[in-house]
Amino acid sequence: MAAFKENARSSLRLAGKVLNEAISFLVFTVLDILDFLLCYTYKVIDFIIEAEWKPCYCSSTKEAITSSGTILVSEQGESKIVCLTSSSKLHLEEISDTLYTRPSLVSEVSKSTVNELKRRKLDNAAVIQQSCERLKNGSVRSTFTVNSTIVEMLQGKIGGQKSHDLTPRWSDCDCKTCNSWSSSSKDSLFVRVDGAKENVQEDVIFIHGFISSSAFWTETLFPNFSKAAKSKYRLFAVDLLGFGRSPKPTDSLYTIREHLDMIEKSVLEPHKVKSFHIVAHSLGCILALALAVKYPGSVKSLTLIAPPYFPAPKGEQATQYMMRRVAPRRVWPPIAFGSSIACWYEHVSRTICLVICKNHRLWEFLTKLVTRNRIKTYLIEGFCCHTHNAAWHTLHNIICGTAGKIEGYLDTVRNRLKCEVTVFHGEDDELIPVECSYNVQSRIPRAHVKVVEKKDHITIVVGRQRSFARELEEIWRNSTS
Repeated sequence: MAAFKENARSSLRLAGKVLNEAISFLVFTVLDILDFLLCYTYKVIDFIIEAEWKPCYCSSTKEAITSSGTILVSEQGESKIVCLTSSSKLHLEEISDTLYTRPSLVSEVSKSTVNELKRRKLDNAAVIQQSCERLKNGSVRSTFTVNSTIVEMLQGKIGGQKSHDLTPRWSDCDCKTCNSWSSSSKDSLFVRVDGAKENVQEDVIFIHGFISSSAFWTETLFPNFSKAAKSKYRLFAVDLLGFGRSPKPTDSLYTIREHLDMIEKSVLEPHKVKSFHIVAHSLGCILALALAVKYPGSVKSLTLIAPPYFPAPKGEQATQYMMRRVAPRRVWPPIAFGSSIACWYEHVSRTICLVICKNHRLWEFLTKLVTRNRIKTYLIEGFCCHTHNAAWHTLHNIICGTAGKIEGYLDTVRNRLKCEVTVFHGEDDELIPVECSYNVQSRIPRAHVKVVEKKDHITIVVGRQRSFARELEEIWRNSTS
């Protein structure tokens, strides 16, 4: 009887998997076509409202020829310098190829046509490269392709110039909450500071995850820390660049360098933070590792919650593998469906931002009305207060773009940092599976992995904030002793 039940369960699982894949194929085929159509729709609307064509990652690629200190871009026989890497803080290697290389039905159908066009341009490309070599006196190192959208966004940064566009796009929210940064002359993140104000003994930096905000910490953990902890620790919770109340420049590519620079300018430098504990969730774990690697002697403890670490199999491109793992193009579970839309579809995800983020005040009002104001809306605020440009580039350049660097970060933490490393993960996390935390432990054997039963990607913190606050306090005490 038991064997029969097990066979029945196995058959049901198999049938469910096949059904999920079949429905997913149909749904994502429709989304491929829809995104293609929305591309041209937004081009027209952008031109009508903003009086200029806005670039997108459906654009063609251009040949980029690198040489010492410069990047030259050539197409159709033209050559021009678009970025001075010796002085600019933004480097092309920090831009993920997943921004403009996302296989879909439309791209597969047109692949043969594109290949034919590329074949016809080979001779012309050779002439272009020769001309560029002459321009640089033979100092050319390599040739590669870069999306023309990136080229256009880099043009304003030539020579290290920084002139962020403060005007929100027509499809972005222009309320005071989302754009409070534009009226201030300060080019820094929104930081919530709590805890010790005098006789500060130690500092703690909290870094939230994707499409979230500092409220993820301040509305959950901060009120639950003990008086003793608040008299000893100074607590910093930041809204990352592009999220919450922080700046959302429309010309930023939201690379890991830009995110780290803003954390330094907003927390470490103004508050004179010399050493610190780090607590990070999801995408924030990548920034936490990068920050720890940059300041190996300053980190007292490192606490990672649901770190997105998927080691790429041998022969696989790390960025593409990461994209397929966090965004598997499946309709079930729902959180995977949402991440797939956010990662694979530039224009569909922009439409969702237009509906949800631009009208977040309406959604917050409806939530309070339906629930009769019985629940706090900080999760909705964190989910809605961002721009599509910020979410799109952060998702690709941080989660996907750093996939090939995380192993190096982890090895540096293992070899150069002596601090305690603790990893928390929800047993029922359907977005970032528990295996990711054990993958981290495989690179850092001293890391302590704690899997919490019946908790997922959000409820690993939300709903158990009191007990989690006690666990963090214990980690900090142990690291000091």
